[in-house]
Amino acid sequence: MSSGKPSFENYDRKEAEEFSNIIVNNSTYATDFINRTTDPGAIRYLVSDLEVDARVHGSGDEVKQAILTSTVAPFDVKQTVAQRNYNLGDPLVPDTVRKNALTAIKVGKPIVLYGPTGTGKTYFAKQLALETCLDYSIHTATPTWTPADITGSIQPEAEGGEIQYHRRAGCVSQGIQKANEYHDNWGVIIDEITRADISQVFGPLYTAIEDEEQVIFKDDDGTPLTLNDNVKIICTMNMSDRTVNELDNAITRRFAMIELSRYGDKERAELFDRWIGELSSEVDIDSNELRSLFETHHRGINEGTTTSGEDGIMEFGPMHYRDVTQFLANACGDDGPYSGEEAIAVGQAFATYITPRLLNTAALPQINRLASHYETLNDQFEAFDLSPAVDLANRQAEAEEREMGVSAYE
Repeated sequence: MSSGKPSFENYDRKEAEEFSNIIVNNSTYATDFINRTTDPGAIRYLVSDLEVDARVHGSGDEVKQAILTSTVAPFDVKQTVAQRNYNLGDPLVPDTVRKNALTAIKVGKPIVLYGPTGTGKTYFAKQLALETCLDYSIHTATPTWTPADITGSIQPEAEGGEIQYHRRAGCVSQGIQKANEYHDNWGVIIDEITRADISQVFGPLYTAIEDEEQVIFKDDDGTPLTLNDNVKIICTMNMSDRTVNELDNAITRRFAMIELSRYGDKERAELFDRWIGELSSEVDIDSNELRSLFETHHRGINEGTTTSGEDGIMEFGPMHYRDVTQFLANACGDDGPYSGEEAIAVGQAFATYITPRLLNTAALPQINRLASHYETLNDQFEAFDLSPAVDLANRQAEAEEREMGVSAYE
C-alpha cells in the first residue's frame, strides 16, 4: 500500500479499504474523503470497522464533525460516532413505559415523563434521547425562566468599548440548530419543568408545536428557526411539585404525558437484586438482609405498615436505592473508609442519599411519620445501624416545629 498522498477517485467503500491506513493516520485525508463520498457503505466501513473518528491522527473532532454533518452517513453510524463515550446501560423503566415513549417520539409528540421522585425520569429521558437521536442537550428549569430560555433572546455585550447586540438561542432553538446542522434527530431534555411557570414560559413553544411554519427565533445570521420533526423534546416533572390535574391544559393537549410509576413488586425486586448483586465479595453485608431492608423501607414509605393501618407516607420510587449500593461498594471494600464497619455504612448511606430526599418535600406530619418509620426499621434490622437516618428525621421535625412555633412536647 502506498504511503504517499492517496489518489481518491470514486470515494467509495473499495477506496476506503484500499487507503484505510492513510485515512486513519491523516485527519485532512479522512475529512476530505468523508465530505466527498456518496457511498454510505464507505462511511460505515470507516466508522464501524476502523473507528476512524476515534483513531485518526490529528484533529479527531474535525473528522467527527464531518461524519455528523454528512448527508450520506446512515443514522445509526452517526449515533455510533456521537455516542461512542456514552454508557447509560439498558433502560430500567417498565417495558410499557419505554414502548409508550418510543411511540410518542415516532408520532412526533413532545413528551412529559412524570411520576414520584426515584422513578428514574431524568435517567430514562437521557436513555430515550440516545436511543432515538444522535445526541441530546439537557437543561434544568428554574423559577426565573422566561420564554427567552426556550426560544432565545437578544443580549448586549461589550466589544472594544462598544455595546454590541447578539442573539442567544434558547434551549429549543439550540436544539433546532443542532438538528439542522446534523440533518438528523437531536434531543432536547428539559428537566423539572414545574420549577418554572409553564404557562408563561412554554407559550411560544405551544404555538410552534401547532404551526410548523412558526418562526420561534432568528440566529445572528438572520436564519429563521422553526420547530421540525428532527427536534425531540423530552421533559420531566416531579409529582411532588404538582399533579397532572394542576397543569395548564395547554401542555396536556400538546404533549404526550407518560407516567413513570413506583414499579410493580416484580420489577422492583429485579432492580434490587441487580444492584445488590453488583456488590463484590469484599463487601461483608448479608445480601438477603439488605434486600429485605430495601423492600420494607420502600413499602413503609409508599404503602404504610400493616400493623398501624395507616396509608403510605408519600410516593417514592426505587431508583434512589442504587445510590445506597454504590455507596456501599465504594465504602466497604478492602480499602474503603467503612471496611469492617458495614452496619454503620448502611445507616450512613441512607442518611446521605435516601432520607434527605424524603424530607425535602415532606410536611411536618410526614416528617414525624418518617422518623417513626426509621425508628421501627432500626429496631427491626439489628444487623444495620440506621440511627443516622433516625436522628436526621427527628432533627428536621424539631426544626419544623420550632419554625411553626409549636413545642415538640405539647
